[in-house]
Amino acid sequence: MKIKSSFILKKILDDYIVVPVGEELVNFDAMITLNETGAFLWELLNEEKTEEELLKELCSVYDVSEEDAKKDISNFIALLQQTKVLE
Repeated sequence: MKIKSSFILKKILDDYIVVPVGEELVNFDAMITLNETGAFLWELLNEEKTEEELLKELCSVYDVSEEDAKKDISNFIALLQQTKVLE
């Protein structure tokens, strides 16, 4: 899975905001704000990644249990699928 190239992530103060560009600007009717962990996963998904690769990276950088990381990644991916941000 991978983030569509028509979406970018902007940091505004302490928040990370997903911003549509190009044609997506007209079609996108959601507002996505991410925390630091979400922004980390977003950056990883600028390239093709599997859930297992995301899990490995997240656990190597953050002090999080594998169980919690799996749940967080699953919720994050569900949000991106629901808002049609993934290719």
